[in-house]
Amino acid sequence: MAGHSAGYDRHITIFSPEGRLYQVEYAIKAIKCEGITTIGVRGADCVVLITQKKVPDKLLDPTTVTHMFGINPAIGCCVTGMLPDGRAQVREARYVSANFELKFGYPMPVHYLAKRLADSTQVHTQHAWMRPHGTVMLLIGMDEETGPQLYKCDPAGSFAGYRACACGDKEQEATNLLEKKMRGNPQLTRDAAVQLAISALQTVTSMDLKPADVEVAVVTKAQGKFTLLTAAEIDQHLTQIAERD
Repeated sequence: MAGHSAGYDRHITIFSPEGRLYQVEYAIKAIKCEGITTIGVRGADCVVLITQKKVPDKLLDPTTVTHMFGINPAIGCCVTGMLPDGRAQVREARYVSANFELKFGYPMPVHYLAKRLADSTQVHTQHAWMRPHGTVMLLIGMDEETGPQLYKCDPAGSFAGYRACACGDKEQEATNLLEKKMRGNPQLTRDAAVQLAISALQTVTSMDLKPADVEVAVVTKAQGKFTLLTAAEIDQHLTQIAERD
């Protein structure tokens, strides 16, 4: 960037005269440059993640390409942005979660895991020998006291819980759509939450999605486990959306 940013975007630890950290802003732009959109929706007794699945090479085995990762049996995440950075964050999340359960004897709550990851990410914005992660992580899980949980952690080290959220290429368009769909705080069932997430992604990407184009993950109160939907299950939901519309 020219003008005021000249010189201030060369080091992560230097604020510009306008009070901006350009390297953090560049990290957020890098996430959008991956061309992938991710949406999370929290229902009455479930929480859903959906993301685009793009296989960059026809010779790649599609089963080895994923942005969905399990942290422990009850918590999972979707990493949007630079996948190598995301895998490093997932490795850290698994280590933190396992240590917590070993020390305290019960699974780590989603909100505390999100806080720990955000704290770690924030450290990457204040040392000259580090760089911010080029990823946004959406965490989902089931809390014994508060029910379904959906958290979003960004490269600046910010985190918050959401009823529905989006990140990636079409983040703003998806957020605007979700604000309309979630008006009045609807108590969505599992199927309704999954179909809302799929239809929202179809709308903002202007694509007729196929099962191979997306990954969908769900955590329900009844099952309590982070589960990826099969291609057949995704196709069933796509068929129901097409018949409804």
